[in-house]
Amino acid sequence: MLKKLAICASFIMYTSLAIGADPIVTDSTSNSTVTTTGKTETTVKSPPSSAISPSINSSNTDLCTVGVSGAVQTQILGISGGQTVRDMNCERLKLSKTLYDMGMKVAAVSVMCGDPRVFSAMEMAGTPCPYEGKIGTEAKELWDANPELKPTEIAKDERRNDKFEGWGWGIATSALIFALTGAF
Repeated sequence: MLKKLAICASFIMYTSLAIGADPIVTDSTSNSTVTTTGKTETTVKSPPSSAISPSINSSNTDLCTVGVSGAVQTQILGISGGQTVRDMNCERLKLSKTLYDMGMKVAAVSVMCGDPRVFSAMEMAGTPCPYEGKIGTEAKELWDANPELKPTEIAKDERRNDKFEGWGWGIATSALIFALTGAF
């Protein structure tokens, strides 16, 4: 019991010290002025715009076309385009093979003779290309009488025209590039 009394006495002593203590009072006065001068610069880094070329699918191997596409992108403007291009030599080969398979051998050779390389090769071999159904020496005489109709002569004119067209496209493309880059 004495032990209990000692515990109660110490409890009363501790609580009376806590109750009788004076509260802590703090007085404080603060005066502050903050002046900030600064320059803020923001740099936004973003990926460049992109002109994406269209994909042109020509997965069928029986077609005589080739897909061509391209794109150009500047900081401001992007242009893209595409198209299919006919392969005339492929068409000629398919037509000639079909005619030959149908038993029309002279017609098949005539189709192939539309190519200047084949026409020249046939002349060199001494077997001229057919001319309006005539073959052999009759065809050779008719070709000699009408040289302007030979595919080799037509090809020379086309090459000359292609050269001029190429120059025109080159000048136009150069002017466009200079205009887009501001070189003028």
